[in-house]
Amino acid sequence: MACRVLFVNRGSGFMADALRSSMVKEGFVPVLAEPEVKSLEEAKEETAMILLLAGDYVYNAADALVYLFDISRDENRPIMVIGYDDELEAVKKYIPESDIHKEFKRPFDPKYVVEGLKELALQEEEKRAQKLILLVDDDTTFLRMLQGWLSTRYRITAVKSGIQAITYMANHRPDLILLDYDMPITTGPQVMEMIRSEQNYRDIPIIFLTGKSDRESIMKVMRLKPQGYFLKTMPRDEIVRSIDDYFETHKWDDLFQMD
Repeated sequence: MACRVLFVNRGSGFMADALRSSMVKEGFVPVLAEPEVKSLEEAKEETAMILLLAGDYVYNAADALVYLFDISRDENRPIMVIGYDDELEAVKKYIPESDIHKEFKRPFDPKYVVEGLKELALQEEEKRAQKLILLVDDDTTFLRMLQGWLSTRYRITAVKSGIQAITYMANHRPDLILLDYDMPITTGPQVMEMIRSEQNYRDIPIIFLTGKSDRESIMKVMRLKPQGYFLKTMPRDEIVRSIDDYFETHKWDDLFQMD
Protein backbone atom coordinates (compact mmCIF):
# COMPACT_ATOMS: atom_id res chain seq x y z
CA MET A 1 0.00 0.00 0.00
CA ALA A 2 1.25 3.48 -0.91
CA CYS A 3 2.36 5.62 2.01
CA ARG A 4 -0.20 8.34 2.73
CA VAL A 5 1.27 11.65 3.90
CA LEU A 6 -0.77 14.37 5.61
CA PHE A 7 0.44 17.36 3.57
CA VAL A 8 -0.40 20.58 5.42
CA ASN A 9 -0.26 23.79 3.43
CA ARG A 10 -2.33 26.91 2.88
CA GLY A 11 -3.43 27.57 -0.66
CA SER A 12 -1.53 26.55 -3.76
CA GLY A 13 1.75 27.65 -5.27
CA PHE A 14 4.51 26.55 -7.61
CA MET A 15 6.70 24.95 -4.93
CA ALA A 16 3.77 23.23 -3.20
CA ASP A 17 2.60 21.81 -6.53
CA ALA A 18 6.14 20.71 -7.43
CA LEU A 19 6.53 18.99 -4.07
CA ARG A 20 3.20 17.22 -4.38
CA SER A 21 4.11 16.06 -7.91
CA SER A 22 7.48 14.71 -6.71
CA MET A 23 5.75 12.85 -3.89
CA VAL A 24 3.32 11.19 -6.27
CA LYS A 25 6.14 10.15 -8.64
CA GLU A 26 7.86 8.36 -5.75
CA GLY A 27 4.73 6.46 -4.77
CA PHE A 28 3.47 8.65 -1.92
CA VAL A 29 -0.14 9.71 -1.60
CA PRO A 30 -0.28 13.33 -0.39
CA VAL A 31 -3.48 13.98 1.56
CA LEU A 32 -3.98 17.73 1.45
CA ALA A 33 -5.15 19.68 4.49
CA GLU A 34 -5.49 23.34 5.36
CA PRO A 35 -3.84 24.46 8.64
CA GLU A 36 -7.19 24.40 10.46
CA VAL A 37 -8.30 21.89 13.07
CA LYS A 38 -11.44 20.81 11.18
CA SER A 39 -9.51 20.23 7.96
CA LEU A 40 -6.80 18.29 9.80
CA GLU A 41 -9.37 16.13 11.57
CA GLU A 42 -11.00 15.20 8.27
CA ALA A 43 -7.73 14.47 6.45
CA LYS A 44 -5.60 12.72 9.07
CA GLU A 45 -7.18 9.25 8.93
CA GLU A 46 -4.98 6.50 7.51
CA THR A 47 -1.99 8.81 7.06
CA ALA A 48 1.37 7.57 8.30
CA MET A 49 3.33 10.81 8.59
CA ILE A 50 2.95 14.59 8.47
CA LEU A 51 4.63 17.10 6.16
CA LEU A 52 4.05 20.73 7.14
CA LEU A 53 4.83 23.36 4.50
CA ALA A 54 5.03 26.49 6.65
CA GLY A 55 4.13 29.96 5.45
CA ASP A 56 2.99 33.28 6.87
CA TYR A 57 -0.07 31.52 8.26
CA VAL A 58 1.96 29.86 11.05
CA TYR A 59 1.98 33.10 13.04
CA ASN A 60 -1.79 32.85 13.47
CA ALA A 61 -2.35 29.10 13.50
CA ALA A 62 -1.76 28.16 17.13
CA ASP A 63 -4.77 25.83 17.35
CA ALA A 64 -3.78 23.94 14.21
CA LEU A 65 -0.14 23.60 15.29
CA VAL A 66 -1.13 22.34 18.73
CA TYR A 67 -3.46 19.83 17.09
CA LEU A 68 -0.69 18.65 14.77
CA PHE A 69 1.57 18.18 17.78
CA ASP A 70 -1.11 16.14 19.53
CA ILE A 71 -1.71 13.76 16.64
CA SER A 72 2.02 13.49 15.96
CA ARG A 73 2.74 12.52 19.57
CA ASP A 74 -0.44 10.66 20.54
CA GLU A 75 -1.07 8.83 17.27
CA ASN A 76 2.55 8.06 16.55
CA ARG A 77 2.85 10.04 13.30
CA PRO A 78 6.27 11.60 12.71
CA ILE A 79 6.31 15.17 11.44
CA MET A 80 8.64 17.04 9.10
CA VAL A 81 8.54 20.82 8.54
CA ILE A 82 9.57 23.10 5.66
CA GLY A 83 9.98 26.85 6.11
CA TYR A 84 12.11 29.95 6.43
CA ASP A 85 14.05 30.37 9.68
CA ASP A 86 11.48 32.64 11.33
CA GLU A 87 8.62 30.34 10.27
CA LEU A 88 10.40 27.32 11.72
CA GLU A 89 10.90 29.17 14.98
CA ALA A 90 7.21 30.08 15.07
CA VAL A 91 6.26 26.43 14.54
CA LYS A 92 8.56 25.31 17.36
CA LYS A 93 6.59 27.39 19.85
CA TYR A 94 3.89 24.74 19.55
CA ILE A 95 5.73 21.70 18.20
CA PRO A 96 8.97 21.20 20.15
CA GLU A 97 12.10 20.73 18.08
CA SER A 98 12.62 17.35 19.75
CA ASP A 99 9.33 16.19 18.23
CA ILE A 100 10.15 17.31 14.69
CA HIS A 101 11.72 14.42 12.80
CA LYS A 102 13.42 16.66 10.25
CA GLU A 103 13.25 20.25 9.04
CA PHE A 104 13.99 21.68 5.59
CA LYS A 105 14.79 25.35 5.06
CA ARG A 106 13.39 27.41 2.24
CA PRO A 107 14.25 27.63 -0.58
CA PHE A 108 14.07 23.85 -0.88
CA ASP A 109 14.52 21.18 -3.51
CA PRO A 110 11.37 19.00 -3.72
CA LYS A 111 13.47 15.96 -4.61
CA TYR A 112 15.53 16.40 -1.44
CA VAL A 113 12.39 16.61 0.68
CA VAL A 114 10.99 13.47 -0.94
CA GLU A 115 14.25 11.65 -0.22
CA GLY A 116 13.68 12.58 3.42
CA LEU A 117 10.17 11.15 3.21
CA LYS A 118 11.49 7.92 1.71
CA GLU A 119 14.03 7.59 4.50
CA LEU A 120 11.34 8.21 7.11
CA ALA A 121 8.95 5.75 5.46
CA LEU A 122 11.64 3.06 5.61
CA GLN A 123 12.22 3.77 9.31
CA GLU A 124 8.48 3.57 9.98
CA GLU A 125 8.30 0.26 8.11
CA GLU A 126 11.04 -1.12 10.34
CA LYS A 127 9.16 0.14 13.40
CA ARG A 128 6.06 -1.71 12.29
CA ALA A 129 8.00 -4.92 12.76
CA GLN A 130 8.15 -4.07 16.47
CA LYS A 131 5.42 -4.83 18.96
CA LEU A 132 2.59 -2.33 19.25
CA ILE A 133 1.58 -1.20 22.75
CA LEU A 134 -1.57 0.79 23.44
CA LEU A 135 -1.30 3.07 26.48
CA VAL A 136 -4.57 4.19 28.07
CA ASP A 137 -4.43 6.72 30.92
CA ASP A 138 -6.21 9.99 31.68
CA ASP A 139 -3.11 11.28 33.50
CA THR A 140 -1.37 12.99 30.57
CA THR A 141 1.84 13.62 32.50
CA PHE A 142 2.27 9.93 33.31
CA LEU A 143 1.13 8.99 29.81
CA ARG A 144 3.84 11.13 28.18
CA MET A 145 6.47 9.83 30.56
CA LEU A 146 5.61 6.17 29.96
CA GLN A 147 5.43 6.76 26.22
CA GLY A 148 8.93 8.23 26.30
CA TRP A 149 10.26 5.28 28.27
CA LEU A 150 8.90 2.66 25.88
CA SER A 151 9.04 4.33 22.46
CA THR A 152 12.73 3.52 21.89
CA ARG A 153 11.95 -0.21 21.70
CA TYR A 154 8.23 -0.49 20.90
CA ARG A 155 5.65 1.16 18.70
CA ILE A 156 3.47 3.18 21.03
CA THR A 157 0.01 4.66 20.68
CA ALA A 158 -1.22 6.70 23.63
CA VAL A 159 -4.85 7.66 24.29
CA LYS A 160 -6.43 9.53 27.18
CA SER A 161 -9.70 7.67 27.72
CA GLY A 162 -11.35 4.30 27.45
CA ILE A 163 -13.59 5.46 24.61
CA GLN A 164 -10.56 6.63 22.63
CA ALA A 165 -9.01 3.19 23.19
CA ILE A 166 -12.07 1.36 21.89
CA THR A 167 -12.28 3.70 18.89
CA TYR A 168 -8.61 3.16 18.08
CA MET A 169 -8.99 -0.61 18.29
CA ALA A 170 -11.72 -0.56 15.65
CA ASN A 171 -8.90 -0.35 13.07
CA HIS A 172 -5.81 -1.48 14.98
CA ARG A 173 -4.80 -4.53 16.97
CA PRO A 174 -2.17 -3.84 19.65
CA ASP A 175 0.07 -6.60 20.94
CA LEU A 176 -0.35 -5.34 24.51
CA ILE A 177 -2.60 -2.87 26.32
CA LEU A 178 -1.37 -0.95 29.36
CA LEU A 179 -4.62 0.22 30.94
CA ASP A 180 -5.15 2.66 33.80
CA TYR A 181 -7.40 1.06 36.41
CA ASP A 182 -8.89 4.30 37.77
CA MET A 183 -10.25 6.53 35.01
CA PRO A 184 -13.29 8.81 35.00
CA ILE A 185 -16.42 8.11 32.91
CA THR A 186 -15.24 4.76 31.51
CA THR A 187 -13.07 2.93 34.04
CA GLY A 188 -10.28 0.49 33.32
CA PRO A 189 -12.42 -2.55 34.29
CA GLN A 190 -15.23 -1.34 31.99
CA VAL A 191 -12.77 -0.95 29.09
CA MET A 192 -11.41 -4.41 29.75
CA GLU A 193 -14.95 -5.84 29.79
CA MET A 194 -15.69 -4.26 26.39
CA ILE A 195 -12.46 -5.62 24.92
CA ARG A 196 -13.04 -9.11 26.31
CA SER A 197 -16.55 -9.14 24.85
CA GLU A 198 -15.18 -8.89 21.31
CA GLN A 199 -14.17 -12.20 19.76
CA ASN A 200 -11.32 -10.70 17.73
CA TYR A 201 -9.80 -8.82 20.68
CA ARG A 202 -10.42 -10.91 23.77
CA ASP A 203 -6.99 -12.56 23.58
CA ILE A 204 -5.05 -9.27 23.59
CA PRO A 205 -3.09 -9.15 26.86
CA ILE A 206 -4.04 -6.37 29.27
CA ILE A 207 -1.83 -5.11 32.07
CA PHE A 208 -3.37 -2.68 34.52
CA LEU A 209 -1.66 0.47 35.74
CA THR A 210 -2.47 1.44 39.28
CA GLY A 211 -1.26 3.98 41.80
CA LYS A 212 -2.56 1.99 44.77
CA SER A 213 -0.30 -0.58 46.41
CA ASP A 214 -2.42 -1.74 49.38
CA ARG A 215 -3.50 -5.39 49.49
CA GLU A 216 -7.22 -4.69 49.07
CA SER A 217 -6.69 -2.56 45.96
CA ILE A 218 -4.33 -5.06 44.35
CA MET A 219 -6.65 -7.99 45.03
CA LYS A 220 -9.51 -6.00 43.48
CA VAL A 221 -7.42 -5.49 40.34
CA MET A 222 -6.31 -9.10 40.08
CA ARG A 223 -9.81 -10.53 40.52
CA LEU A 224 -10.51 -9.21 37.03
CA LYS A 225 -7.82 -11.59 35.74
CA PRO A 226 -5.65 -9.29 33.65
CA GLN A 227 -2.30 -10.63 32.48
CA GLY A 228 -0.73 -8.49 35.22
CA TYR A 229 -0.40 -5.06 36.74
CA PHE A 230 2.27 -2.63 37.73
CA LEU A 231 2.42 0.25 40.12
CA LYS A 232 2.86 3.71 38.64
CA THR A 233 5.51 4.39 41.26
CA MET A 234 7.82 1.70 39.89
CA PRO A 235 11.21 2.86 38.56
CA ARG A 236 11.60 3.17 34.82
CA ASP A 237 14.05 0.27 34.50
CA GLU A 238 11.71 -2.15 36.29
CA ILE A 239 8.75 -1.21 34.11
CA VAL A 240 10.72 -1.58 30.86
CA ARG A 241 12.32 -4.83 31.99
CA SER A 242 8.97 -6.30 33.06
CA ILE A 243 7.42 -5.54 29.67
CA ASP A 244 10.47 -6.91 27.83
CA ASP A 245 10.24 -10.09 29.88
CA TYR A 246 6.52 -10.41 29.23
CA PHE A 247 6.99 -10.33 25.46
CA GLU A 248 9.75 -12.93 25.73
CA THR A 249 7.97 -15.34 28.09
CA HIS A 250 4.28 -14.37 27.83
CA LYS A 251 4.25 -14.49 31.62
CA TRP A 252 4.00 -11.57 34.02
CA ASP A 253 6.06 -11.95 37.19
CA ASP A 254 4.40 -10.49 40.26
CA LEU A 255 7.40 -8.54 41.50
CA PHE A 256 5.54 -6.12 43.69
CA GLN A 257 5.14 -6.16 47.42
CA MET A 258 1.75 -5.20 48.83
CA ASP A 259 1.42 -3.12 52.00
